[in-house]
Amino acid sequence: MRGRHLAVLGVAVVALLLSAACSGSDDKPTAGGKPARTAAAEPATGETSPAAEESSPASALPDACTLVSKADAEKLAGTPVDDAVAARESCTYTAPVTGPTAQVEVYVGDGAKKYLDIERDLGHDVRPLSGVADEAHLTLEAFFIRKADVWVAVRLVRLNDPEENRKPLEGLARAVAGRM
Repeated sequence: MRGRHLAVLGVAVVALLLSAACSGSDDKPTAGGKPARTAAAEPATGETSPAAEESSPASALPDACTLVSKADAEKLAGTPVDDAVAARESCTYTAPVTGPTAQVEVYVGDGAKKYLDIERDLGHDVRPLSGVADEAHLTLEAFFIRKADVWVAVRLVRLNDPEENRKPLEGLARAVAGRM
C-alpha cells in the first residue's frame, strides 16, 4: 500500500512540475525582442537588488569598435572600408562591394580566446608576439592579445599573400594593446 501512495505522489509532483514549466510568462516582447519589465519586478522599497548592482562581465569589456577605428581598419586592409557594424562584443569593417575584398573583424572577451583556442586546435601556425600586453600571439591572418583577463582578437581577410599582412598586424596589435 505504501508503494502505491509513493507512486501516486511521484506522478503528482511530476505533473505539477510539468505544468509549471509549460506555463508561459504574461510579459509581451518589446520591439527589441525582450519582455517588458513590469512594476512588480522592481523592488518595492526603491532599493536596487544585489543582482542589479553587479555589472555584467560584458559591460567591463572595452568597446571593440573603439579598440580598432575605421582608420585603423582601412590602414590594415589597405583599402577603404564601410562604417563599423557592431554586434555584442564584436565589430566588423568590410570593404565596399565595388572595391577589393577586405574585412577586419574585432572580437573582445571570451570569443576572442575561443578563436585562439580553435586556431591552435586546428594546428595553425600561432607565434608568440613579444612585448605586447600580458600575452600576445600572431597568425597569418590575425592577432590575439590578453591584458589582465581581457582577450582581444583582430582578424584580417584579404586576397593577398598573407606574409604581406604580418607587419601591419603586428603594428596594430601594439596600438590595440596600448588602448586596452
